[in-house]
Amino acid sequence: MTIKLYCFGESGNAYKAALTLQLSGLEWEPVYVDFFNGEARSPEFREMNEMGEIPIMFDGDIKLTQSGVIQDYVSSKSGKLGGQSAAERREILRWLFWDNHKMSSQAGMLRFLMNFVPEEKRPAEVIAWQQGRLKAALTTLDGALAGRSWLVGDRITTADIACCGYLFYPEPFSFERADYPNIDAWLDRIAAQPGWKAPYDLMPGSPADRA
Repeated sequence: MTIKLYCFGESGNAYKAALTLQLSGLEWEPVYVDFFNGEARSPEFREMNEMGEIPIMFDGDIKLTQSGVIQDYVSSKSGKLGGQSAAERREILRWLFWDNHKMSSQAGMLRFLMNFVPEEKRPAEVIAWQQGRLKAALTTLDGALAGRSWLVGDRITTADIACCGYLFYPEPFSFERADYPNIDAWLDRIAAQPGWKAPYDLMPGSPADRA
């Protein structure tokens, strides 16, 4: 049975789930959610996810929300992208939780404010504060990758996919790969994985569609 992932191209959290599915080898297909026209706030969508958030994954009778939960499920089902021991699994979870709190929360908000909010409504002080928070997170990630290829163990895991979720997007959000050489090389390693695709190639929906 084909796994269905409700998503849209601009969502970095959906990209984490989509890229995990893509690299897992499981059969899946995206289902487009018209987020910018309010579909995620509709009563029909709220029946699927009361949180009103993307992504949502359906695998037969199994429904999951939150990208980290979906990543964990896909890794367990496929036997790929997970840790090779209980200690590695805990380390993967540590990075997933860190990403959700320290990395994606900053990168996602910045990218939204700097690109998807009308220029005259962009809050300069909030953007400046978020830029400082993102820089701190990127510095932590770059340091963790010094002298190693992957965040956990000797192969790509869901920890890497979670932490790269927003870093492949082309819109400016105060992240320049050249400023973080370890992240830069790590992103190249991720992009070299068989089946890898950039966000707008992997999921339907992009700013160009709304231009």
